[in-house]
Amino acid sequence: MKHLRLLRYVDEVARAGSIRKASEKLNLTASALNRRIQDMEDDLGTQIFERLPRGVRLNAAGELLIRHVRTQLADMSRVRSQIEDLSGFRRGTVSVACSQALAYELLPIAIAAYRCEFPLVQFHVKVRDHTDALRALAEFEVDLALVFRPSIMADFQVLASAEQRLVAIMAADHPLAAQPTVRLRDCATFALALPDSSYGGRQLLDEATARSSFRFEQVVESNSFEFLRNYVRFEHAITFQIEIGAPATLRDRHGLIARPVDLRDVPPAKLAMGQLRGRALPVAAAKFAEQLGRRLTSPPPTSILEP
Repeated sequence: MKHLRLLRYVDEVARAGSIRKASEKLNLTASALNRRIQDMEDDLGTQIFERLPRGVRLNAAGELLIRHVRTQLADMSRVRSQIEDLSGFRRGTVSVACSQALAYELLPIAIAAYRCEFPLVQFHVKVRDHTDALRALAEFEVDLALVFRPSIMADFQVLASAEQRLVAIMAADHPLAAQPTVRLRDCATFALALPDSSYGGRQLLDEATARSSFRFEQVVESNSFEFLRNYVRFEHAITFQIEIGAPATLRDRHGLIARPVDLRDVPPAKLAMGQLRGRALPVAAAKFAEQLGRRLTSPPPTSILEP
């Protein structure tokens, strides 16, 4: 499988943008790695990297080649997984990109349940916004992506999806906590700690306020939902999240409560799990996707909608 090793070298250099950085990860000397890359360029009859003062980058020929390289590496990973599965061993690695909402409870529970059945399977989880998650999928960095309000991408094949409401998260003793649902105009009278505009929930809020006569005045903005949840514990502030990222256990863990935003203000939107279209997933990833899809489309045992 020497040719696959060479393909991996090309992939690592392309991702690192530097022969030196890639050589450290591959445990090779930079000069040896550079010779391997030059050997491939000689075989192809053209350069695939531009040599820059501070690294390298793919040229037009390299951009054509890298898709083939990553497809070959992904296919070999799948075949290796299938061979191991036939021999009775449930091995492999599943790589997932997800939003912060999934990283709080749903994904850890799903992974733990899967590993109870297949303890030799390893997981790599990358927490990304939906744009970066889809990019990681397209570049073969991950097998699966779970994104809220995914942008249009022809190569994104949806495997499972669920409608998600927006919820307001606040301290359990907040004045609005007694209401079964909240209106945005009522939330606007309190201090607001908002996710930044890269997140789908914030985009829903901005779209809703653009249609309204009131405006939000945030006191804090962050790209970390963990920070935002912690912040509202110390001020009578409100933050927002999709419901799957705000389970009933929030109250027991942090003294927080989630209340759905009235559907007249913000309609639900889609949370989707998908893969790169046309790619055959490794056995472990395919089985995990099937299990996670069932969890994603099943209602939680305790609903946040209960007052």
